[in-house]
Amino acid sequence: MYESHYGLVAKPFQLTPDPKFFFASKWHKRAMSYLQYGLSQGEGFIVITGDVGTGKTTLANSLLANIETDIIAAQIVTPKLSPDEIVKMVAAKFAIDIHNKSKTDILKALEDYLYSLSKQGLRALLLVDEAQNLPLETIEELRMLSNFQQDGKPLLQSFLLGQEELQPILRAPNMEQFRQRIVASCHLSPLTMVECGEYIEYRMRNAGWEGDSLFSDGAKTEIYRFTKGIPRKINTFMDRVLLFGFLENLNGITTEHIGKVIAEVSKEMFTPEEMASHAADQEGEAPATSSAQQVAADKTGHSTSSLAPLITPEKLLNNDPITDKPLTSEQRRALLEQEVDYYKTMLNELVDALDDAITHKVKLTQYIDKLLKKKYKTYVKLKEDEE
Repeated sequence: MYESHYGLVAKPFQLTPDPKFFFASKWHKRAMSYLQYGLSQGEGFIVITGDVGTGKTTLANSLLANIETDIIAAQIVTPKLSPDEIVKMVAAKFAIDIHNKSKTDILKALEDYLYSLSKQGLRALLLVDEAQNLPLETIEELRMLSNFQQDGKPLLQSFLLGQEELQPILRAPNMEQFRQRIVASCHLSPLTMVECGEYIEYRMRNAGWEGDSLFSDGAKTEIYRFTKGIPRKINTFMDRVLLFGFLENLNGITTEHIGKVIAEVSKEMFTPEEMASHAADQEGEAPATSSAQQVAADKTGHSTSSLAPLITPEKLLNNDPITDKPLTSEQRRALLEQEVDYYKTMLNELVDALDDAITHKVKLTQYIDKLLKKKYKTYVKLKEDEE
């Protein structure tokens, strides 16, 4: 709708992952390097994690767009699949007939297929997106698939991409064999304020924008504060900003304009979190910790925010998760308190998210209802004018 107004040849902030718009931030560059390193090794697992909207799928698509011709790749986005279901899906993605076949038959057909690729000088690559949805036993099934070998060379290599919840899953005590096959891992963080501005300019240029920047420095700062530097949030918000600029016939976007769009979006769809934390991020301040976390940190000598996902029952009962030295009873108690606090926080965040989702749905329904009533009134008025 607004492309011609800005002289663009494409939508710069579309939500659909597009390799042409891949922006290599510091962490995205590192993640891409790990993926490419993994390809060069031809074995093991590469694990890339990141919060929702940080660009994991875009990263995977960018890798596939530039993949070598001797690699046959398949990509799956996983719901909660059982071990049998993951085997069927992997086989189907490699165009293997699974109709009316048992798991044993499918595994044999998959092994034969991988052998045939190897004889042709080819190899298979499996990218598993949203891997945090997989149960432990299904991830273990993927490890078993990596056992297909010829002359000591793996026939199938897998990359796992998932949200942050994938990390504690892979840290589980019974996942040791899988961890030993991870050749590299990386976590995608949101963009910094500087990278956010560069991201906006990069995508605008790729979409055909010419001339000086459409956005003032202040506008970019407000965009970063509102979106927290998360690429998907930036895309959603920027699409709305460009639409606003088109409707208002603007040739430049300022802080004031961004403020108006934030107000509109907040009323219609969702309410952003408080922006105070963004100011702290800009100044380089560390996020605040709860009193329980501080007590545990004082007693154990370690930061609880970094320890929480790493703690396992075995560690709590035996050794310190960082130094691996035997724990005192006081340290065990402190870590247990920390673990309880950690999961309480996760539960509270889940409850808040569900409450927000319900609130947003109600607001959206009310907004659509108002639009329908307005359109109906316009329709009635037009009918009366015709008569």
